[in-house]
Amino acid sequence: MLKRFLAYYKPHKTIFLLDMLASLLLAVTAIVYPMVTRSMLNDLIPERKYRLILLFGGLLLLIYVIRMFLSYFIQYYGHVMGVRMQAEMRSDMFRHIEKLPYRFFDDHETGKIMSRMTNDLMDISELAHHGPENLLISSISVVISFVYLCTIRWELTLIVFACVPFLLLIAMTLRKKMRDAFMESRKSIAVINAALESSISGVRVTKAFNNEKIEEEKFERGNVSFVGARKKAYRAMGQFHSATTFVTDVFNVIVLIAGGLFLYNGLINFADYSTFVVSINLFLSPLMIMINFMEQYQNGVTGFRRFLEIMDEPPEAECEGAEEVARLDGHIEFRNVTYGYGEDKDVLKNIDLNIEKGKTFALVGLSGGGKTTICHLIPRFYDVEEGEILVDGKDIRHMTRTSLRQNIGIVQQDVYLFGASIRDNILYGRPDATEEEMIEAAKKANIHDYVMTLERGYDTEIGERGVKLSGGQKQRLSIARVFLKNPPILILDEATSALDNATEMLIQQSLDELCKGRTTIVVAHRLSTVKNADEIAVIADGKVAEQGSHDALLTMDGIYAELYRKQFKN
Repeated sequence: MLKRFLAYYKPHKTIFLLDMLASLLLAVTAIVYPMVTRSMLNDLIPERKYRLILLFGGLLLLIYVIRMFLSYFIQYYGHVMGVRMQAEMRSDMFRHIEKLPYRFFDDHETGKIMSRMTNDLMDISELAHHGPENLLISSISVVISFVYLCTIRWELTLIVFACVPFLLLIAMTLRKKMRDAFMESRKSIAVINAALESSISGVRVTKAFNNEKIEEEKFERGNVSFVGARKKAYRAMGQFHSATTFVTDVFNVIVLIAGGLFLYNGLINFADYSTFVVSINLFLSPLMIMINFMEQYQNGVTGFRRFLEIMDEPPEAECEGAEEVARLDGHIEFRNVTYGYGEDKDVLKNIDLNIEKGKTFALVGLSGGGKTTICHLIPRFYDVEEGEILVDGKDIRHMTRTSLRQNIGIVQQDVYLFGASIRDNILYGRPDATEEEMIEAAKKANIHDYVMTLERGYDTEIGERGVKLSGGQKQRLSIARVFLKNPPILILDEATSALDNATEMLIQQSLDELCKGRTTIVVAHRLSTVKNADEIAVIADGKVAEQGSHDALLTMDGIYAELYRKQFKN
């Protein structure tokens, strides 16, 4: 883990080295004040060397000015380095998340992922900046203070430093408890973020059902859990700080008593004793910094562990020898395909399908039968467990996912539009398309005329998930996106089921235009939308129960005929 953390320093080694140099100088110059104090008390003041008193005072002031600039450099450039490292980690995490398989998102809530990309990385940034400099300043200051105090009176110094092992023992004992408490706290924050993201995204449903109280209760459960976790963390932190502070307070008592006895017995003069009392802070201050650093260290390490949990998730892997494919013709075959999600191994069982190039193939049946799963397997959102899927006679596992998906366009019931302009959402189908190509795609999807009625036209912002558009407008925008992509294979997964009949008829015209010349897989509950399909397969309990044309299936008088009678009984 340490090696992976240190790797993020590499692009910033110049700033890091300068930051460490500034920290080193800051630690070294801290010894000047007690040295000047000792010299003044022992020599300059008793001997009335006024010019040297002024000279030493001016020198001390100059050193403090230098320390001010050193401190500014550490605070500014150190934090800049930390935030750049944070940004690089966030970019790495985002790129990695984009490569993760669908299964990962099935099991991880968006809010929890967002928590790792924000809260956790913020603490890592603070550790990346303050960690090395605090350790350097503190360790050097402790060594310098020890050596300097020994020059005043080594016996007294050893008496004081005898307390250090007790301080380290307490710190090590309480450190693990604090680490575990902070990890639990992290998880509770992620739960709150997940609940918040879910509630805000579904606020319209909440209002429609007057369920504000239910959402408040769900949020409060997470909030109470968070408070409990933070209480544990603060209890561990309180025990840690109170115990370590007590030991450092004992240092002052020992200095006072031991130093007083040394002074009483004439083993140290008053000037050296005064200097020793002043200089002991050179030891206590960095020691407290190191103690306080433990809390920051726990936050940062906990955050980095959670960061690595995401980064260690295996991405979508290509099969050995997978090749880039150009534009496919679109002949699709399912051969003895079996698939299941997680523990449910029976979503699809021994599916055999033959979808000819340029034909429209419909999948119908009751919900949960496996129709959408079939659609998800074609672009390799999930990989088959048994059997194989071929396109143009080649196993899709031997094609790179990128090139395979470039040949597939998908229009779903739950249209996802980005919180951007109409232009941006259409161009998502092919970002390098020209203005003319984008407009032509919009015209084919029957959305262009509507866009022209808007004040800002294609630059109109549509809000989060297209909230400013109607259901039909959103669907037509998604169709325009696929028109622009112009794939040879088209998947329509309940593309019109959420629309009213009048809107469905308008959208169907756009879909009919889109399907021309493409291999089309249509999933539909409304049989009126698939009557004209070249072939229809009835999927029931993960199997192909019936297959044929509309008229042939009616003649069979089986599941399809029963569904048809129920839908058209009036």
